[in-house]
Amino acid sequence: MGRAGHQTYVFERPVGIRTTGVVGGVKEAEGPLAEYFDRLHDDMRLGQKTWEQAERTLLKEAMDVAMRKAGLQKEDIPLYIGGDLMDQLTTSTFAAKSLGSMFLGVYSACGTTVQGLALAAMLMEAGMVDRVMTGAVSHTYAAEKLYRFPNEYGAQKPPYAQRTATGAGVALLEPGAGPGIEAATIGRVVDPGLKDPFDMGSAEAPAAASTIVAHLRDMDRTLEDYDLVVTGDLARVGLAFAKQLLAGQGWVQTERIEDCGVLLYREDQGVFAGGSGAGCSAVVMYGYVVNQMRQGRYRRVLLCGTGALHSPTSVKQGDSIPGICHAVSLVSTGFS
Repeated sequence: MGRAGHQTYVFERPVGIRTTGVVGGVKEAEGPLAEYFDRLHDDMRLGQKTWEQAERTLLKEAMDVAMRKAGLQKEDIPLYIGGDLMDQLTTSTFAAKSLGSMFLGVYSACGTTVQGLALAAMLMEAGMVDRVMTGAVSHTYAAEKLYRFPNEYGAQKPPYAQRTATGAGVALLEPGAGPGIEAATIGRVVDPGLKDPFDMGSAEAPAAASTIVAHLRDMDRTLEDYDLVVTGDLARVGLAFAKQLLAGQGWVQTERIEDCGVLLYREDQGVFAGGSGAGCSAVVMYGYVVNQMRQGRYRRVLLCGTGALHSPTSVKQGDSIPGICHAVSLVSTGFS
């Protein structure tokens, strides 16, 4: 593993995604990417007593799917790296307990998927572990209750708000698997000074632009070197803002940039500006993007996990909402 520029690590050992597990809820089943889920539910509680327990079930099911595809058992998974939006990562903790593996809990809000993927690749590149499962999960009702108001309150939202995805996505990483992990760019915290907890896309957009530019400069590339650059999750408002920021720095070929929060739902599904949540990028990246790479549509993709690093406490105390973005470059065949 070597450094490129200031923020990017380039991998020499061919580590990649062997299998994935992607599970979603009701809204996701009605969306344009439904065919890329391994399992979809028509019961938002998934047979559980609470929304939080339903979220744990989503993650456990995604883990089971990924293992089943690979023909592996729980004892074959030495390490799980993952996170969620709940206090103290309780969802991931309980799921990791059921898995029985070593556990590293990570948090970058909606950017947790890519953070976990980058850390897993680094550990495998260093020879610390030969197989890792990584993933993220969110549930719309659990997240709304924690960060805003329970849905039962019927609180009105502005049009630039986002809907937290109900879904879990995990990836099982092994040497020689594919798509391969080519490089990872670790983001810096960027704080645009915004304070509206509904406008997460705008809060995350400067961090997304910062990390994308850092990656391109570190790798001596342009946006045209990627078949797809996908952020997660800026939604429509944040995506437009990020593209403006990039264009202002001379990176004008932004038509290749998409967003998981935009891709996951149709505009007529009542999701405001689009999707969000740790599970949103997880299901889109490990469901749709990996599938498209295996089918040959994309050869090189830049996954950009964007997160709004606020908490209920920081918002109530009038703090701003810092953003973070981590990026991982995936290639379908070989490194070049």
